[in-house]
Amino acid sequence: MNGVLRSPLDAWAAYKTGAGSAGLSRELLEAYQLNRLRAAIRLAYTASPFYGQLLAGVAETGLDSLTDLQRYPFTTAEDIRRHGPRFLCVSQSDIGHVVTLASSGTTGPAKRLYFTPEDQEATVSFFRSGMVSLTAPRDRVLILLPGGRPGGVGDLLLTALKQSGAEPIPHGAVGDLSAALAVMAREQADSVVGIPAQVLALARWADYSGIKIAVKSVLLSTDHVPRAVIRELKRLWGCEVFEHYGMTEMGLGGGTDCAAHAGYHLHEADFYFEIVDSVSGEPLPAGEKGEVVVTTLTRRGMPLIRYRTGDISRFVPEPCPCGSALKRLAPITRRVGRYVSLGEFGRFTLADLDEAIFAVRRVLDFTAAVDSFANAGELAISVSAAGQPAGDGGRDIYDALESVPAVALARRAGKLKVAVRQEACQGTLAPSTGKRAIVELNNADGN
Repeated sequence: MNGVLRSPLDAWAAYKTGAGSAGLSRELLEAYQLNRLRAAIRLAYTASPFYGQLLAGVAETGLDSLTDLQRYPFTTAEDIRRHGPRFLCVSQSDIGHVVTLASSGTTGPAKRLYFTPEDQEATVSFFRSGMVSLTAPRDRVLILLPGGRPGGVGDLLLTALKQSGAEPIPHGAVGDLSAALAVMAREQADSVVGIPAQVLALARWADYSGIKIAVKSVLLSTDHVPRAVIRELKRLWGCEVFEHYGMTEMGLGGGTDCAAHAGYHLHEADFYFEIVDSVSGEPLPAGEKGEVVVTTLTRRGMPLIRYRTGDISRFVPEPCPCGSALKRLAPITRRVGRYVSLGEFGRFTLADLDEAIFAVRRVLDFTAAVDSFANAGELAISVSAAGQPAGDGGRDIYDALESVPAVALARRAGKLKVAVRQEACQGTLAPSTGKRAIVELNNADGN
């Protein structure tokens, strides 16, 4: 195992699946998943008005193998927006937490997700096990995540850390950089959990302000994690950086990397994952990139059968150096359709801009907007920098964008104008829940 400790999620999954002293294996795990899939589909079909209709004609055929699930129809975000309450398999009085996610468009209903207390306890259990990789009992953990409401991600993580014997320090998402750094220093935090762009801004503001920070580990969550951010946190704080993958539809638990940092070990005791072609819906073999599809195995309140997450990734086919039996997911770099097309010059995503612009060391944060019209387009980048921006008109930002092929090619051909606006950060970040996106003006194609 190359000296890398096995992912703690293996022991957690072994307990959940009843593997016991035999230890977790793919054979035992997949037998457990097949039994859980049968039960989950039976519950959804018999108790949910939505699934009673959707699965009519297929649920009665049963499942003889995991691959038989491919016969079942997909569930989509649009289904949840239009029929949310009809997904429920319990009465409204049995629901302990409801999350409303606004539509990504300008109109249309929001998505509403429903969770029983037992559903949320499964997330706490996953968090508690996953945090073992980066914390030890009595460690002080600063939580830089939204957490004001009971049942939110910050609240569930706080509960999990208390149960594991660590000492959580709830703070909330980063707004005032100096205030957050003061809390880190006063509380002597050993570890930090936060939103990637915000934690990067915090580290660079500390460096700019001459404040020495000593933490042993950082966990980045709630949004895409740029490699540039990981490199910079390691450089500035000398810490180990872990990543978490999850989404509200999954109850916030999805996967966490281990000390090998070679992909997210998946939450396979509570979810069954697939990778499918984002256009045809056909299953793809391990190693091929496609859309992540998830089926809940233990969800009681609002189960999801073959839910299309919109995330693009792949299963990592090689064994993990830690020796885990759990499947691994490669980092998410984009979502289905979430890109900007520059026609013959190719396309780019926010992840491409993240890798380029966050590599510029003075950048604390940035926003991007695209405006397309008949024969050309414009990409506007607004940069928040530590200290006064250099007097070179943002030349380092322009140079960084040369590493994004579609942008570089379109600029040289005169088909894309890039405008960079810089301003010195005044010590505060714009309010954010973590999810960043390229702003579209004039209905640009793609993102």
